Amino acid sequence: MPKQTFGTSHVPLSPAVRAGDFVFVSGQVPVGGDGIVVKGGITEQTEQVLANVKAALALAGCTLDDVVKTTVWLEDARDFGAFNAVYARHFPKNPPARTTVESRLMIDIKIEVEAVAYRPA
Repeated sequence: MPKQTFGTSHVPLSPAVRAGDFVFVSGQVPVGGDGIVVKGGITEQTEQVLANVKAALALAGCTLDDVVKTTVWLEDARDFGAFNAVYARHFPKNPPARTTVESRLMIDIKIEVEAVAYRPA
């Protein structure tokens, strides 16, 4: 089965790509539907990022329950506790494997999250 791409972006990437039974979600940032970074701190930005991950997954017929791995970049490691509390609400049972690192991000945001989902086609 050839790869399938889902969604569009103003930068050269696909929000979601299916390769066989796996769906790869590009790094999602805390930008609302209006294209503007959401106001607030790590809590508000994490909520928006996870909503964006959920929306990208839906383009490929997946849900957060299908996520097997996430990678999280935090602009400030001191935000880990507040981030983790929001994340736990979105993955209340059987959470995916996860890597979380502190990193300088490409724009002035506090968080970026990418995900890999598994859902047989």
